[in-house]
Amino acid sequence: MINRQDREDVSVRKRQLEQCKSLAYLGALTLFLTSFSASVPAEDWPQWRGTDRLAVWNETGIVEALPEQLKLTWRTSIRGGYSGPAVSDGRVYISDWIEDSDSRTLDGTERALALDEVTGEILWTHEWPTSYRMLSFSYAVGPRATPTVDGDRVYVVGGTGRLFCFEAETGEVVWEKDYVADYDTSVPVWGIVSAPLVDGDRLIAVVGGEPDALVVAFDKRTGEELWRAIEVGSEMGYAQPVIYEAGGVRQLIVWHPLALASLNPETGEVYWEQPWDVSMGVTVATPVRSGDYLLVSQFFNGSMMMRLSQDRPAATHLWQGQSRSELPEQTDTIHAMVTTPIIIGDHVYGVDSYGELRGLDAKTGKRLWMSPDMTAQARWSTAFLVQHRDRYFVNNDDGFLMLAQFTPNGYVELSRTRLIEPTSTSGNRTPHGRIAERIVNWSHPAYANGHVVHRNDREIIRASLRASDY
Repeated sequence: MINRQDREDVSVRKRQLEQCKSLAYLGALTLFLTSFSASVPAEDWPQWRGTDRLAVWNETGIVEALPEQLKLTWRTSIRGGYSGPAVSDGRVYISDWIEDSDSRTLDGTERALALDEVTGEILWTHEWPTSYRMLSFSYAVGPRATPTVDGDRVYVVGGTGRLFCFEAETGEVVWEKDYVADYDTSVPVWGIVSAPLVDGDRLIAVVGGEPDALVVAFDKRTGEELWRAIEVGSEMGYAQPVIYEAGGVRQLIVWHPLALASLNPETGEVYWEQPWDVSMGVTVATPVRSGDYLLVSQFFNGSMMMRLSQDRPAATHLWQGQSRSELPEQTDTIHAMVTTPIIIGDHVYGVDSYGELRGLDAKTGKRLWMSPDMTAQARWSTAFLVQHRDRYFVNNDDGFLMLAQFTPNGYVELSRTRLIEPTSTSGNRTPHGRIAERIVNWSHPAYANGHVVHRNDREIIRASLRASDY
């Protein structure tokens, strides 16, 4: 049976309140209101890493331990892609790609889809032709960027820089941009990855437009350009833009292959910039902030920590890794590739270049401990970390979902279960230099309305994480 609790929670609460009309129900009503005020209602997951891109899930009534087998509410066939799902207002949004059957040059079709959140039924699709010829052949799987939902609009970026604004309910195209045709963008070897960010009336996108439009703000309703910022001096990179409030202002943080930059999101004015050359342009992990700490981490040269000023939009450089190698025995700090590290108090936790989980002192970057237990020990091993109370939901690229805690003394795994089958091939390298083909899952799931929504190259699924379902 389809679990329709998602649509009934609010109406059930209303009916309960209406039934409490007599004094005989006064005690029950008081108890109900107390529990209601202490609970966190169901919430959506409208973009990359959820609300405000913080990778925090606040719902209550979630399982304390993962079951041996998750209860699926639905599974729907889709095509290939790395993009994660977004969930908003009863719909799930995802993008995918399929190669033309007669193509030998990676020509194909990208697609945006909307599905019913409760049933998994496909509500609408929109397709456009594209070619992945300029991308690395090994990673020509599909779109990379998670859709961004804002009220009655959803914004989708394809792997070669086609940006669409759709009506969320119908899939009708409101406006569109082509980064290559409109901004002379050079598509990087691993494709366009950055999902656009809604800020007020603006849609802020990492466009990579040459010569001076690395970042562009559009009118989110019309697509009109409002401002552009940062000269393009190398590949555009792969990191997601984020907005953090610090120093008395809201700061748009953009990490690109030449620097970590802070901008005024209303005008594009640069507040501050910390130069840092990133080998091969691999600015992938999202810049993460906690308190005054602001961290970025990359595959070849490790991590860099900034301290945000409290009284003005400025930052000071605390430390950065000194290694110039990806090999585990020659690395320091954390050399993240896809996994965005986390900061808890004065400690940093993240996945290193070959899958080793590490804990650092946030003040100095000193390595405190290492663990092989969360991900496979192979090049580019990946896991996505989402906070839920004092623990984290972790999905690794082997397709497992885990509940875990990260402490100054080490990694604590509370439980794990199979989430989805990995389906993407990746030419990988073991720490000893042997080339080995790995089958991986490199998509970020959505946690919304008591469920986890996840995809591989064959299907998208929705599984319950509600305690009441087990």
